Amino acid sequence: MPNATTAKVLDRKDLTGPALRTFFRIAEAWGLQEQEQMRLLGLESRSTLQSWKRGGVSTIPKDALERISYVMGIYKGLHILLPKTADQWVRKPNGAKTFGGRSALERMTSGNVADLYVVRQYVDAQRG
Repeated sequence: MPNATTAKVLDRKDLTGPALRTFFRIAEAWGLQEQEQMRLLGLESRSTLQSWKRGGVSTIPKDALERISYVMGIYKGLHILLPKTADQWVRKPNGAKTFGGRSALERMTSGNVADLYVVRQYVDAQRG
């Protein structure tokens, strides 16, 4: 019988492919440059990003899965709130206190997973 640690590894392995495919589709929809993609994923290395794009990884770190989960939630929430302009919204300057005149993408690409969380919370709050 597998223990909890084994189950977590298997879950992450099962989630890696679909999570990365979804992330790169969102990155394309948002028109993200490689550097922006790397910052959202918490990556330092361009070669790692390229490997992930090619599907050359079986399991990504928990941190990367968490980041992708936030990006997916932001994407989904925006498409509910702003069906016609959702993908452009991330680059537009935002006067909300959360963004201080910067765009959501600027906040999200700070490198801190907490900033992805804050943007996700903001989008969810706008949905009600």
